[in-house]
Amino acid sequence: MWLTSSLTAALWLATAAWAAIATDEDGTVKSIGLRTHTLVQPYLDSDMQSRWYDFGGDTLIRTDQYIRLTSDRPSQTGWLWSRVPLTATNWEIEVEFKIHGKNQLYGDGFAMWLTKDRAKTGPVFGAADKFEGLGVFFDTYKNNRPGVVFPFVMAMVGDGKTSYDKDTDGKETEFAGCSARGIRHSSVPTKFRLTYFQDKYLKLELQYKSEDEWTLCFETNEPPTIPQVAYLGFTAETGELSDNHDIISVSAKNLYTTQPTGKATPGSGRGAGRKAQKPKSGGSWTWFFVKTILFFLVIGGGYVGYTAWRTNNKRSHRF
Repeated sequence: MWLTSSLTAALWLATAAWAAIATDEDGTVKSIGLRTHTLVQPYLDSDMQSRWYDFGGDTLIRTDQYIRLTSDRPSQTGWLWSRVPLTATNWEIEVEFKIHGKNQLYGDGFAMWLTKDRAKTGPVFGAADKFEGLGVFFDTYKNNRPGVVFPFVMAMVGDGKTSYDKDTDGKETEFAGCSARGIRHSSVPTKFRLTYFQDKYLKLELQYKSEDEWTLCFETNEPPTIPQVAYLGFTAETGELSDNHDIISVSAKNLYTTQPTGKATPGSGRGAGRKAQKPKSGGSWTWFFVKTILFFLVIGGGYVGYTAWRTNNKRSHRF
């Protein structure tokens, strides 16, 4: 009886171990934080500068609360740009922001950029037109786009030649987008998370309905080509109508996947190959541990079985 339960426990343990190893080594997505593109309070150092970001225009920084790209005043433009380019091939950028103001009519919005050029002001949410790279626009004022609920979030892929048409809210150059009613003056922290895997997918998620509830804005398995040297930036503008456009925090990560061999997938970003060796080592130690336990269980089970057989054998000879 004891032998049967021991063997059952051994089989259960082996199955659990195999499941753990499969989870650890079966192409799991891993991440490495990118300090060069992450921005959290207090934002500035003792010299009132940021090591990794530049800011300008009408941008105001309150070190214990926010980076305000524009205040709730007409005709403002503010910007925040990374000093070094984002060279990771696969990445995830999560941003907490806040759009708010005292007026019933408001505008115009803010944008996130991954572009070849940096810190150039212009008419596209405070940044230069005819950009090369990716722009994600949080447009709060509807100009002329029937059938679309605003605020509206959209992505545009710039080729360096095509203009953004503000009069139609970028309808002709939209790559993907979604309506996001309630993103302004939300009762929960508003965030967006942009995930990019080269040649695999691009996905934008929003948090504004409930905390820790992410709403899919768009996802595509045919992502655009982003310049190999692209700077991360945030800009905002107001016209006759205005709003506060705040950046609360920026979290950037380099993504890579691990294979059964423990090697990272090609093009997963600098340094990812070395980090990908860890899951392999962990899996090896797990298997060694399981084999050791199985060995002792088998020895113990064999001993108990032999003892039981010998006892039964003696009883049969006694009678």
